[in-house]
Amino acid sequence: MPLSLVKIPEVVKKMFPNYVWDIPTSDKVIYLTFDDGPTPEITDWTLKILNDFEAKATFFCIGNNVEKHPEIFQNIIKTGHAIGNHTHNHLKGWKTKKQDYLKNIKSCDNAFKLHLANSNQVEENEKEDKNKNIKLFRPPYGRLTPGQGKALLAMHYKIIMWDVLSFDWDIKTSKEDCLSHVINNTEKGSVVVFHDSIKASKNMQYVLPKVLKHFTNLGYSFESIPH
Repeated sequence: MPLSLVKIPEVVKKMFPNYVWDIPTSDKVIYLTFDDGPTPEITDWTLKILNDFEAKATFFCIGNNVEKHPEIFQNIIKTGHAIGNHTHNHLKGWKTKKQDYLKNIKSCDNAFKLHLANSNQVEENEKEDKNKNIKLFRPPYGRLTPGQGKALLAMHYKIIMWDVLSFDWDIKTSKEDCLSHVINNTEKGSVVVFHDSIKASKNMQYVLPKVLKHFTNLGYSFESIPH
């Protein structure tokens, strides 16, 4: 799949109709997503900026990072954002056997559940609801085999891909180009990919406030992906 494009072509979306590429709507709604956290150097900053614009998002977390930084993970939940599984160790599906891949995803789920259960910041009646979001899954690098995808769908995961790729992690992409990628390609119902990672932080810290301001001024709202 040509997933290295800024805007995913409709033909690709039709090739994999069981995956979520965007969320069709007539409303002015955008779905921002953040991969690879939680990361101390950038995730809390991201949460603050989102809060400044009353925006909600979806964080596709790496299980190993959740184990290392549970307080940041819990802060994502506490501030009303959705969570999704991004494997426990950021595995490439194309290079991983199906059973090993599924086992790694389960390990990520277990990390989520443990640190949600241990949180004193989340009300009891919220824990069960937030746990449902574990059924959101995004494959690292957008790469998974047909067998892996079929197995995940049978396990009732929603496989969340994207409509717009910011390229915030790419050191060859300037912050101005990164902003242009998002501004010029995002529309109603778009699922947009950012990364709350150190590698992406320079571009993301420049781009995210400007994207939020631009689309807010145009009357858009920002919501988390429904589970």
